[in-house]
Amino acid sequence: MEWLNNTIKIVPPKKPKKLTATRFATVLGLNPWSTPFEVWCAVTRTYEEPFTDTIYTKAGKIIEPKQAAYMKEQFFWKKMLTPTDVYGEDYFKKTWGDFFPDWDVIGGMWDYLFVDKEDKPTTVLEMKTTKRAEDWADDIPEYYALQAALYAYMLGVDDVIMVCSFLDEKDYTDPEKFECSIHNTITRSFKLSERYPTFEKKYVKPALKWWKDHVVSGVSPEFDEKKDADILKALRTNNLSPETDLAALVKEAEELKAKLDAHAAEVKEDEDRYKVVTDMIKQAAVKQFRDGDKNVSVPGTRFTWVVNRQTTETVDKKKLKEDGLFDKYVSSKPKYVLTAKEIKEE
Repeated sequence: MEWLNNTIKIVPPKKPKKLTATRFATVLGLNPWSTPFEVWCAVTRTYEEPFTDTIYTKAGKIIEPKQAAYMKEQFFWKKMLTPTDVYGEDYFKKTWGDFFPDWDVIGGMWDYLFVDKEDKPTTVLEMKTTKRAEDWADDIPEYYALQAALYAYMLGVDDVIMVCSFLDEKDYTDPEKFECSIHNTITRSFKLSERYPTFEKKYVKPALKWWKDHVVSGVSPEFDEKKDADILKALRTNNLSPETDLAALVKEAEELKAKLDAHAAEVKEDEDRYKVVTDMIKQAAVKQFRDGDKNVSVPGTRFTWVVNRQTTETVDKKKLKEDGLFDKYVSSKPKYVLTAKEIKEE
């Protein structure tokens, strides 16, 4: 990891995580609760806080099926599909949290779908729970609308219905008792083609450009010292940065090396004898190999000593040089080796 001015640079991961719907809105700068740098850290596997359930996520999981049942009552003439209907039980494990494997960069999991007689999706339904009813007073919060819009875009449908239930503190304490009604649950619908007539151009392509600029390149978007403070603290703890006290690191390393050196001196005689003894065990085991054997075991009282037979390939550098091929195919790259050279007093 290399620290630049207000960005960091890493070796791009071979398999980054996708831009799911929540991340999609965030990289476009439309999520007030997260930052593009946070998303970059997650998708590049640079840093991500382990997920832990909270009273809010637990309430959402318990109330979401209630919202689905409520929608079935309101739209009784429509057929609804759940992820379980499509992917079976444990659908998250089966899909690795992505219902769009054919899309390289964007993905995610829709909540529910209305479908036609052939089970072809016609409408995306996204369920939300919140205690901030004021956020929904005038319209759907944009970062939520974009989540659902992305699923509609990938599914090739035009209709979206957002379902939001407003919870009180008691509902978070005991979500099992919550019942959806016209007093606590609203629906907001829109057509992708009307709300976002240039969705691909205005949102999808910029997100894909963000991906190319930052994920493919390995160079993060600019971080914010305040908004990204927790992430930066974690990264700076585990990675050398301009803000790291190098002198303190050197001091700690010297103390640890002194302990290890002292310990090494104490056990050197045993280590030397251990090498001799284990070499003798190895040679004795090798003599027991028969054709087709992959390993031979020598049982002890505390350990079983196993010798595995492996095949290694070697290159005859001398012959390659004689044939004039060595210089043609050999390549070199820098290797950095840290050693501790004792400072002797004069």
